Amino acid sequence: MWNDFKNFAFKGNAFDLAVGVVMGGAFGAIVTSVVKDLLMPIISVITGGTNFSDHWLVLSGATKSADYASAAKEATLFGYGSFIQAVIAFIAIAAFLFILVNISNSMKKTAPPAPPAGPSSTDKLLMEIRDSLKPKKK
Repeated sequence: MWNDFKNFAFKGNAFDLAVGVVMGGAFGAIVTSVVKDLLMPIISVITGGTNFSDHWLVLSGATKSADYASAAKEATLFGYGSFIQAVIAFIAIAAFLFILVNISNSMKKTAPPAPPAGPSSTDKLLMEIRDSLKPKKK
């Protein structure tokens, strides 16, 4: 039973998958930081400092409060601003990953394969024999 477990856990896809998940989690933190700390401030400057998470509609309950958290305690809110913020973050993450994948793919490109070598001496000898056995045309 121990050997079966070792074969499952340390050979083949299970171990590779575990490494991929751990690396994906670590890379996710990097991508989140790039979007949150580098791209979103630029987008904020472009949009005039607008923080979309401050935009909502009161569906029922109290009137609009100063901030989302206190208004959410008093009323039912339609937080469309948070959705817009999430869409912007998604587009920024997708664009960042697209650029990284393109850079990675361009680095992986290899030189075209070398042309095949000419026929070996044995092949040349066999071709001579073949040509000598062909009937000659008159």
